[in-house]
Amino acid sequence: MGDDDLLRQTRVGDEDLGRSGGSVHGLDDFDARPGSITSLLRTFVGLHVRKLGGWIAVADLVGLLQDAGLTTTGVRSAVSRAKAKGLLTAEARGGTSGYTLTDRAVGMLERGDATIFSRRRHAVEDGWCLLSYSVPEGMRPVRYRLRRLLAQLGCGTVADGLCIAPHRLADALESHLEDAGLREWVSVFDSAELRSGERLASACALWWDLEATAALHRDFLERFSGAGAAGGMEARSGRDAFVSQLRVVDAWRPIPYLDPGLPLEALPSDWPGDAAADLFAEIIARVSQPAAEYVACAVTVPISGE
Repeated sequence: MGDDDLLRQTRVGDEDLGRSGGSVHGLDDFDARPGSITSLLRTFVGLHVRKLGGWIAVADLVGLLQDAGLTTTGVRSAVSRAKAKGLLTAEARGGTSGYTLTDRAVGMLERGDATIFSRRRHAVEDGWCLLSYSVPEGMRPVRYRLRRLLAQLGCGTVADGLCIAPHRLADALESHLEDAGLREWVSVFDSAELRSGERLASACALWWDLEATAALHRDFLERFSGAGAAGGMEARSGRDAFVSQLRVVDAWRPIPYLDPGLPLEALPSDWPGDAAADLFAEIIARVSQPAAEYVACAVTVPISGE
């Protein structure tokens, strides 16, 4: 199988990527399939464990995720994977078994917040970021990981070994590459202007898989804008709010990575991304506070362990 075949398997919408959230390095937000126990655990950790001081008792963690419909066995298996990847570490406090966020995990979650909860719309005048890479033929697994990571982070492919992204993503891209141990293979260039033989919209349609990304936005809209989702948004109880927040954030989490927020001039007139982002923001505004209050009340072991 050639590199192009490998990369096609990681395009947005394939099982490895968009909906399943494939992985290239241990900690990041696209590391597990949205809706899976592993992904829901990660989303819970990002939303709530930091607010609890970075530590949670095992019993409280399991109990809260059971509220979201997860099994004890599944949660414990997911925790084991999270520990192996460096997200959590076991720590007893006051004689109570629990888990603590690692320093690397805190950094990853903070970086994820900036992507997941921020509205991003690039303007043409903001400039662009070009990423050129060359990996020796004998290191094909490294080249594959690199190409996959860049695709997962919303980069467009201009040509073999050359990717493009909105300039405002440059720092985040370099940070991800550094964390993945791939920074040495990539040269990053700033470009104030694109001079393509194609119109911007036509060029972007070639460089990005806009149809597949649009499908992710439409799926989100279909899943959460119906009557059932409306009930979830109104959050009849704190538990409802907690479950709604967990499920909605988990479903949304990979989409802002894959969608780089291209200029409106580069997008189809029926682009669903803004409507999906509006819906996400509306749901989160309604459920975040009651969800946090529910978790705070549900935690039976004080943060200090006393």
